[in-house]
Amino acid sequence: MSTVVETDVLIVGSGPAGASAALALSTYGVPNIVVTRYASLADTPRAHITNQRTMEVLRDLGVEQDVIAQATPQHLMGNTTFCTSLAGEELGRVRSWGNDPLVQAAHELASPTRMCDMPQHLMEPVLVDAAVARGTSLRFQTEYVSHVQDADGVTATVRDRLRGDTYKIRAKYLIGADGGRSRVAEDAGLPMSGQMGVAGSINIVFEADLAEYTAHRPSTLYWVLAPGATVGGIGAGLVRCVRPWNEWLIVWGYDVTAGAPDLTTEYAESVVRQLVGDDEIPVTIKSSSAWTVNEMYAQTYSAGRVFCAGDATHRHPPSNGLGSNTSIQDSYNLAWKLKLVLDGTAAPKLLDTYTAERAPVGRQVVTRANRSIGETAPIFEALDGLSPQTPEQLWANIDARKDATEAAEKQRAKLRDAIAFKVYEFNAHGVDLNQRYASEAIVPDGTPDETFACDPELHHQPTSRPGARIPHAWLTSGTRTLSTLDTVGKGRFTLLTGIGGEGWVRAAEAQDAEIATVVVGPGQQYEDPYGDWARLSEISDAGALLVRPDGFVAFRHPTAAPDAEALLSDALRRILGHA
Repeated sequence: MSTVVETDVLIVGSGPAGASAALALSTYGVPNIVVTRYASLADTPRAHITNQRTMEVLRDLGVEQDVIAQATPQHLMGNTTFCTSLAGEELGRVRSWGNDPLVQAAHELASPTRMCDMPQHLMEPVLVDAAVARGTSLRFQTEYVSHVQDADGVTATVRDRLRGDTYKIRAKYLIGADGGRSRVAEDAGLPMSGQMGVAGSINIVFEADLAEYTAHRPSTLYWVLAPGATVGGIGAGLVRCVRPWNEWLIVWGYDVTAGAPDLTTEYAESVVRQLVGDDEIPVTIKSSSAWTVNEMYAQTYSAGRVFCAGDATHRHPPSNGLGSNTSIQDSYNLAWKLKLVLDGTAAPKLLDTYTAERAPVGRQVVTRANRSIGETAPIFEALDGLSPQTPEQLWANIDARKDATEAAEKQRAKLRDAIAFKVYEFNAHGVDLNQRYASEAIVPDGTPDETFACDPELHHQPTSRPGARIPHAWLTSGTRTLSTLDTVGKGRFTLLTGIGGEGWVRAAEAQDAEIATVVVGPGQQYEDPYGDWARLSEISDAGALLVRPDGFVAFRHPTAAPDAEALLSDALRRILGHA
């Protein structure tokens, strides 16, 4: 009889969600095992856009610099180009991913981090290597088969794909991070909304030196409006830069009702030639794969002691670059809660807040990503390119925009407006940073509901309201300059106050839960040289913010309070599920 392997947390899947869950748990000292049915980590680029919130998570987990060292930097990401082919006519551009000067300023004001382009086959090793170095046990070629759970834990059956035998892993909790066809989510019976297989797409990974067509307009994405580009897919043909300027990935659609085409090397090269527009340049096809556009999200993220994260719970196209970001942030939200429940600081009730907080985010990103596909159609419409027609007619429509006629001038304006509207896909700063949590792990402070001064999808609005991520402001400590975000995290709660907030500091020190204290003001450990924190904190110097391990404000009090210890104790009891 085989021995049962035991651990605190079993993670199924080593993609962004599983790898970041392992990294966070091991950083917090929680024993965990990762199993993956595959023999290696990701071998294709897949997800790549890495937004500011994810970089903040990676900063807290100590791997931000490892990512920056390998990623394509922000300034090379942002000339999103619409064209007839890379070598063909350019129709327009969008300054994207924070590279518009006004948006860039907003990015710098919002966070100590910069977004970047980090392909998944480079991201996964960073996360997994750090997780293993900190204690994660990783088992390749180990396939999840099933699980059963009881009052004390979960027993999973896994298959060793090398030996062919099965064995059991006993864990206190199970995380299903096994992707868009999640067996764990299916076995757990998580209710889903939406539809799979909305449209068909093909990824073609290839090598070619395309510097002459791209280096002068550096970008992560080049969108090709060509005959057949509106069939399936993600709205148009896409040439994506994996590594400037010789590694690439093409996304091309197919009719999902007819099934995927035969992905021969000849077929792949023909698509590459069509989108690049140069029949002479040397091309090496690395891989081809078919996939479907999905529009599905889980209504609940857990069942008993089983939790799911990443594509297991939100399944959507790559538009807006939200997939791996949301996956990593799911796991970051869950990991600190598991840690506090496992060490006895929090009651299991705390884990109920995972669905309450993350399911609305998953639903939002699924909706936003699919809407972005539809927002490409007006570009074709401006060129009369949606109705059935010959390629020659499409080229004639495109050429007509150059005429010195009133009709052509209207067409040019319509095309400019349609391209500019793609800002909702390529500069959705609010989608990246405006998450607001409402759960039992957040204590409302009785202030009126928040209103947004600008479009909440496009513009980040900082606030210290409970349920929002702590605003970023630069502080100093001696000769160091650091963000307010650098003072929080590290797996523990943090209380921020200022001069006159000594009562809050004493209250924090009196709690059983570990609470770091940060006092900001002249002559204190941290100073506010620009005055930004005084404005963004939205409390008086003697007030207090209690920030959770994930950087979200859990409790806010505007002033000093004679009963600070009682107020803080009551808030913590609620947050930790003891109320």
